[in-house]
Amino acid sequence: MNSFSALSRSLLAIALLGASLGCVSAAEIQVITSGAFSAAFKELVPIYEKKSGHTVKISFGASMGSAPDAIPARLTRGEKFDVLILAGPALDGFIKKGDVTPDSRVDLAVSTIGVAVRHGSPKPDISSVEALKKTLLAAKSIAYSASASGTYLSTELFPRLGVAEPLKDTAKKIYSERVGTVVARGDAELGFQQVSELLPIEGIDFVGEIPAEVQQAVPFSAGITTNTQDVGTARDLIQFMASSEAAPIIKKTGMNPLMSRMPW
Repeated sequence: MNSFSALSRSLLAIALLGASLGCVSAAEIQVITSGAFSAAFKELVPIYEKKSGHTVKISFGASMGSAPDAIPARLTRGEKFDVLILAGPALDGFIKKGDVTPDSRVDLAVSTIGVAVRHGSPKPDISSVEALKKTLLAAKSIAYSASASGTYLSTELFPRLGVAEPLKDTAKKIYSERVGTVVARGDAELGFQQVSELLPIEGIDFVGEIPAEVQQAVPFSAGITTNTQDVGTARDLIQFMASSEAAPIIKKTGMNPLMSRMPW
């Protein structure tokens, strides 16, 4: 009887220890992602949480720009995150500033710029660089992102096409809102943004990507912040996002998955 009781107590202790360890191993991780990767991330998080037992708290913000909810502004205010997912060049800036661990960058996917119109509107010709230029000049109103794609359009592409001056009256930078939403309610005739940010928006028709000769393919990358208290979970999440399991979802949402090797 005593031996049975001792065995029972031992088994109970093992069970309680296992439960305790399970609780300890389940973590909560704070992640902020920019718009281009957000559609894929929202689909991938529940899969990761089920596989890992961890909880992912998601925040959203633009890769760059001065909007109050942009990632640079939130970090400047002292908001804490474990993982950042944003345009690679912007992530490099945070690495240089010391906000992100240098050897933690992992490129997850490549994003391209697309064009959208309000649902039911005629789709303009953007099949060539010259056609795109004519479409830009003919448009009565244009909306473009205040983040990575919009920065490229306004500082590089428009001047390159020789349309920067006339577009001062028709092209508008959009802060803290999806360009597709602006187009859907009729506030802009044309909308330019990362393809993965346009596709989820109801009330618009996707026209296509801008021509390859003037396209900007931007890597969207993940990095671990220098103030995280859980590097292990942060690495585990990033590894999942870069896996072959995640790739089909990333592809479906309008980006090209890279399935990069981990730097650690």
